[in-house]
Amino acid sequence: MKYVPDTSVIINGKFFELISSGGHEVIIPEAVVSEIEAQANRGLMIGFTGLKEMEKIRALEREGKINLRFYGKRPEKWQIEKAKSGEIDEMIRLTAIENNAILVTSDFVQSSIARIKGIEVIYIETKKGPSIKIEDFFDKETMSVHLKVNTVPMAKKGSPGRFNLVKLSDNIMDEMDLEDIAMDIVERARSDTNSYIEMEMKGVTVVQLREYRIVITREPFSDGIEITAVKPIVKFSIEHYSIDDRLLKRLKESTRGIIISGAPGAGKTTFAQALAEMYSSEGKIVKTLERPRDLQVKDEITQYTALEGSMEKAGNILLLVRPDYTIFDEVRSSEDFQVYADLRLSGVGMVGVVHATRPVDAIQRLIGRIELGMIPQVADTFIHIDSGEIRNVYYLEYTVKVPSGMREEDLSRPVIEVRDFYKNSLEYEIYSFGEQVVVVPVKGERGRIYELAEEKAQEILKRHIGSGFRLEITSPNSMNLYVPGYKIPELIGKGGENIDRLERVIGLHINVLPYTGGEKEKINLIVQKKKDYLYLIVEGEYGGREGAIIADDDVLFSGVLSRDGIIKLKQNSPQGKAVLQALGEGKKLYFKPW
Repeated sequence: MKYVPDTSVIINGKFFELISSGGHEVIIPEAVVSEIEAQANRGLMIGFTGLKEMEKIRALEREGKINLRFYGKRPEKWQIEKAKSGEIDEMIRLTAIENNAILVTSDFVQSSIARIKGIEVIYIETKKGPSIKIEDFFDKETMSVHLKVNTVPMAKKGSPGRFNLVKLSDNIMDEMDLEDIAMDIVERARSDTNSYIEMEMKGVTVVQLREYRIVITREPFSDGIEITAVKPIVKFSIEHYSIDDRLLKRLKESTRGIIISGAPGAGKTTFAQALAEMYSSEGKIVKTLERPRDLQVKDEITQYTALEGSMEKAGNILLLVRPDYTIFDEVRSSEDFQVYADLRLSGVGMVGVVHATRPVDAIQRLIGRIELGMIPQVADTFIHIDSGEIRNVYYLEYTVKVPSGMREEDLSRPVIEVRDFYKNSLEYEIYSFGEQVVVVPVKGERGRIYELAEEKAQEILKRHIGSGFRLEITSPNSMNLYVPGYKIPELIGKGGENIDRLERVIGLHINVLPYTGGEKEKINLIVQKKKDYLYLIVEGEYGGREGAIIADDDVLFSGVLSRDGIIKLKQNSPQGKAVLQALGEGKKLYFKPW
């Protein structure tokens, strides 16, 4: 028999089964080769499956069982663009007509059109699936299943926050096993109205197969084919969490910007689902924004995902829909946080789900992505979930005051207070310190203020005055700055204008003092001149150390030794000139490590 297969029947393996007995002439349209090649180049699973099937067909030809040839032209750009309208299918049908061959397909529409046009056709239904389906690995306690080539199947069993990784079988899964399961997942997702392919990228396919969220990876993204399937095993109402009446009232009446945080598997999404259904039962219009869409919510709640790959575009549509509440699962990228903020500031109640191992980490995720003063307007209630239970609730308040640990009134600034909801106790303060936004614990960590002050002051001073200084934080609102004596007039400036400007930038009062080197050890420096360079050499185990270059008792500048204990300077640089001048005055040079 003379056969012309289309793409569908090659990919599902049915065409190979048909011709494997031998004695046939096979004509593969170039349009089919082009389609499979394009899918493989995009990293799509069906493309790689198609390539393997064509290799098997070629092997039959090498064994002398079939005659194989390729026919026609590759599709042009306009035909590719109109592939969904049937242009590629028409090229395949023409191949069958021009070669007086039988068209073989697993595409019902293709077979119907072929019969209408008088083409002899064999329609082979898509295979029913592998002997083992992904659902077969689950029981009522299974949260997720992890399948990888050349390993045994594994699963997480238990409940959110309380689970164990267990081995499901001693049988190692080979590539064919996983390919069969993966193909079955994809084909069912395409045909099931309650399932869909969420995204396809090079080496990755994300599928929502009814209640199962499935990620299929392969080379080049992973080192081999892997299937990870997740299924929610519990669905709780808000009553399950035994929420304090004060918090429940806040969630229902006074807060419209909520962040739910927790580690992976802690139960964040389960709590978000409970909130969504609570708001819906209160007569609110509730939507979700998910990637992928795997929240298990009732039909009244519409689930949205990224529009044309963009959460920003999806957010713009939600602004037109104007829901009362939107559940955003999960907020990850800067674009996601901006969409969350835009919707919230437009009056939409927002519930965001964020990965964070500590409650304060979720708050820090907002810093730098949203203007500091806007954070309490965007999200004012932070709920941390651990082991499926509410562990911490923080709320934010915006005020202007002197931060805790500081004293001088002129250091007053805008501060976001992070308070424990149940104790009403102040836990953290968020404010600008110099050019940096810091989150400072209020209790038990007063030394952190000094540490932050020193780090930031070092950074700012290096930008403004260069090297050759040492600083000491003496209180939460003042510091000592030690510099070489000859630099003091320039640092202070006319009428103190330079030091005043530095104090405003750093946020601390600065006492300028001469730096004479103190009592720490000083190591002799050996100076060598080579062409246009000076080499300052320190003997001993000081490689990589930072310190001051001192002439007698005057600090010239600071620097870092190489691993060999050398500082290399150009002779005409400011530092080089300072060394040459000191040597000309007969001064002795030292290196003083810090």
